[in-house]
Amino acid sequence: MRRYLWILTLLVFLITATGAMAAQRLRLATTTSTENTGLLYALIPPFEKAHGVQVHVISVGTGKALKLGQRCDVDVVMVHAPAAEKKYVAAGFGVDRRRLMHNFFVIVGPADDPAGVARAGGAVAAFRRIAKAGALFVSRGDNSGTNMKELAIWRAAGIKPQWPGYKEAGQGMGAVLTMAGQLGAYTLTDTGTYLKYQSAGKLKLKILVSQDAYLKNPYHVMMVNPARCPQVKAKLAKAFLDYLVSPQAQKIIREFKAGGQQLFWSDVLP
Repeated sequence: MRRYLWILTLLVFLITATGAMAAQRLRLATTTSTENTGLLYALIPPFEKAHGVQVHVISVGTGKALKLGQRCDVDVVMVHAPAAEKKYVAAGFGVDRRRLMHNFFVIVGPADDPAGVARAGGAVAAFRRIAKAGALFVSRGDNSGTNMKELAIWRAAGIKPQWPGYKEAGQGMGAVLTMAGQLGAYTLTDTGTYLKYQSAGKLKLKILVSQDAYLKNPYHVMMVNPARCPQVKAKLAKAFLDYLVSPQAQKIIREFKAGGQQLFWSDVLP
């Protein structure tokens, strides 16, 4: 009899503990660039330790991350497509949107640069040269923040990217860089992911266009609106947002490097 009581007590404890652990799980939808660079592995653990929680990261393109928030499948969204973010907030899906950090987009390609992109003098002119040459170009093609920026540059150039050498991968940034390297193609990437992969010796691509104000890449973070999604862990989500803009987290962002190079810059004033 005592044995059965002991087993019953153990089962009750496990069920209770499991429920408590599940209640302390924060769901974060974010971009592949924050995951590919390794930044999250430096940024999240101090918060988890301080609050005794687990942050479950879902790494997808910005468009998919916003969709997850819209469907109430996550608590916090961290993305890098300001126009799409503003529409998302205006529609009532997100609240408490905060500036977090930035890096830059760059246009990369083969070292021999067959389209002469490095001589173009800017992102829009570079895209025109790529199209005119019919050169290989690998697009994310996944409605991510990077893909949105790429399409905006094509629009600014007055070009519809439809030639045979234009490939839509439907993949994250790391996979696209690998594909572009294998094909000897051009692509648009954030500096963080590029430098991380380059420092690991995984790339044969060269930065060809970087000094262009048009290529700034700002990141914001926001809570999914608890008024629309009652299951959102609002207090924990707010604590996470407060942490991300705190001096502690911003110091981690500023000091995070790959191959000795800074990948992100703080957007929170002291």
